[in-house]
Amino acid sequence: MDYLTQPIDPTSASDLEAGGLRLTLVDTADPAAFDGWIRADFRGFHGERPKDEVLEEARGYLGGRRTTGVYDDAIPAREPVGTVNSWVAPLTVPGGERVGSWAISSVTVAPTHRRRGIARALLGGELRTAHALGVPLAILTVSESVIYGRWGFGPATFATAWNVDTKRVRWAGAETPGRLSFAEPEEYRETGERVLDAVMAGRPGEIGLEPYLAHRLIGPLKGSSDADKYRLVRYDSPSGEPEGFVSYVVKGDDDFTRHTVEVNYLAAATDEALTALWRYLLDLDLVATVKVWTRGVDEPLPALVSDIRGARVTDLEDHLWVRILDVPAALQARTYERDGSLVLHVTDDLGLAAGRFRLTVADGRAEVAPTDDAADVTLPVASLGSVYLGHDLARGLGLAGRIQGDVGALGRLFRTAVPPRLSTWF
Repeated sequence: MDYLTQPIDPTSASDLEAGGLRLTLVDTADPAAFDGWIRADFRGFHGERPKDEVLEEARGYLGGRRTTGVYDDAIPAREPVGTVNSWVAPLTVPGGERVGSWAISSVTVAPTHRRRGIARALLGGELRTAHALGVPLAILTVSESVIYGRWGFGPATFATAWNVDTKRVRWAGAETPGRLSFAEPEEYRETGERVLDAVMAGRPGEIGLEPYLAHRLIGPLKGSSDADKYRLVRYDSPSGEPEGFVSYVVKGDDDFTRHTVEVNYLAAATDEALTALWRYLLDLDLVATVKVWTRGVDEPLPALVSDIRGARVTDLEDHLWVRILDVPAALQARTYERDGSLVLHVTDDLGLAAGRFRLTVADGRAEVAPTDDAADVTLPVASLGSVYLGHDLARGLGLAGRIQGDVGALGRLFRTAVPPRLSTWF
């Protein structure tokens, strides 16, 4: 699948051209052109203007992505007024298979060019390109949750943030065998990538990480704030197998006994690694607070501390959004914990995945075929994306009118005992 050289979507290109704008693939082998795109991307998320070392590192990491820009040739700047990049990432689905998914990132529109159809062209073009290449679904993480439903994306995983008062709680979990040790990020990267791959393969909703996404979890990249304060602790099993790590920053307080630990990432491929790393964080001396983000909705932390109120969820947000592009391929890729049969009538404003399909599950595996039979359930493609990974969302979507028909049967068939999770951003 040569997604890097797939032509620009002609519909989006034509729509933008009518408004005096040009949609094009960025030549990532041209440092000046690529740097202009990277600066526009940083600007779109209100980041600092990247220094030369940051630009050089970004070119190395991001050169393998399909990089698209929108340009206004009436202005002299080489920086685009709209950006997006994409690549095919393996998404773990229920049952453990990893499905190639069209990952979309860096969607920005310059504030000088709002309301000119740039976002519509960028997102529509990405989805039509992925569909033409036969990719069964698209995925993204969002900075704003009100935008992407109009393109058929639905929230499919949720992330929690935690604030732990370590002066209030004591460890109440089991003994933690294995070995903890400090490591240097540069030396640990190859091992850390293997650990991350095991983490990502072990939970529906996680994605396989390219080097850029993996390395920023292990240690700081160029230009990272507090880079000199990063610490990395690895966990190895009693037999010496690498199974986890935690990267974090310690921030000071007027009271030297009350530092705050901000966790960059906690990777645990096994339960033993998870408990050992949590215990390490909670037992740190001269620390009063531990803050952690992008954990699952079923994080077991309350059971591991002596005072459940000392470990608080401070945020619960939608995280991974899923957009189905090929209903039979997507539904047949995952497994199911219950057998059954339903006729699904899927609507899609973009016309990419619309149709009526009979879903038949036997021994956990699905067969999906077009049908003219009466529908048991009618739902927009965004709602199908929301239930696809197993989160128990069908009832709420039914109450909201976004699933109609036998909502209970749909929920029982699609949901999984362990909720999906995505523990990073992309």
